[in-house]
Amino acid sequence: MYKTTLAAFAATTVLFAGSAMAQQPVDWDKIQIKTTDLGNKTYMLEGQGGNITVAVGTDGIIMVDTQFAPLSDKIKAAIKAISPLPIKYIVNTHFHGDHTGGDANFQKDGAIVIAQDNIRLRLAGGTTNGTTGNKTPPVGADALPTETYFGGSKTIEVGGRKAIITHVYNAHTDGDSAVYFPDANVLCTGDVMNNRHRYQQVDFANGGDIRGMIRGTNAWLKLANDNTKIVVGHGGLAKKSDIAAYNEMVKTARERVEKLFNEGKSEAEVIAAKPLADLDKTWADNQQAADAFVKQVYNSFLRS
Repeated sequence: MYKTTLAAFAATTVLFAGSAMAQQPVDWDKIQIKTTDLGNKTYMLEGQGGNITVAVGTDGIIMVDTQFAPLSDKIKAAIKAISPLPIKYIVNTHFHGDHTGGDANFQKDGAIVIAQDNIRLRLAGGTTNGTTGNKTPPVGADALPTETYFGGSKTIEVGGRKAIITHVYNAHTDGDSAVYFPDANVLCTGDVMNNRHRYQQVDFANGGDIRGMIRGTNAWLKLANDNTKIVVGHGGLAKKSDIAAYNEMVKTARERVEKLFNEGKSEAEVIAAKPLADLDKTWADNQQAADAFVKQVYNSFLRS
């Protein structure tokens, strides 16, 4: 039953990562952790769920996100292969379980989980997916962040490694954080964007807003240069031109859907109008995913 519950949870959570609607149960034993060296003792780990970033200092490690709980041992082994030093800080980019599911397992080892405070609230209270209606129950106290911040930026340091954590307000969710490692020129975006060239879910039931995705990517275009390595929430390592392409898509989506919203069109009418039909050809897995994204963008404008 435990494995069945985890598989169902994984299927639900993967939906948050993008717009693909059909999900398959996860065989955790078959998942492998892939490590990519980003330079300057900084690494990207890929497995099942959100990408992980690891920055190694002289006396400890900063880690960004933890993926699903059943993968914690594999992730710990992959990190040990990089460095034997302890993980001192974990930064959560947002509350979805494919990014926070392993938090409790790492906190048992002494890591301090840092997050924007809305992540704590969402995890503690349980959530509902606005697109599907699926519910995620509250997590236990051992899985809650142990240190939070409310807005702006927060800087942490471990063994000479600095991470600048910045709240991207009301974007993918209301608790998104971007993490920048200036000495390695590595930017971690969480699920505000992906590098799958697919629509990214606007989790409107939990504070998501297409306008926040635009704000976030606008800021990253100013921060990044042609040498910046960008660890997105899902997909391979990205570069500045990938941010630009994604930024152009979300700006176009916002403009077209907001126009129809301001004309008084209902959600159903806007979806039926297919305002993003030309974008769907390259950004949607299928029509169901395309319609879901329009629904999510439309609901951004119902926020006060």
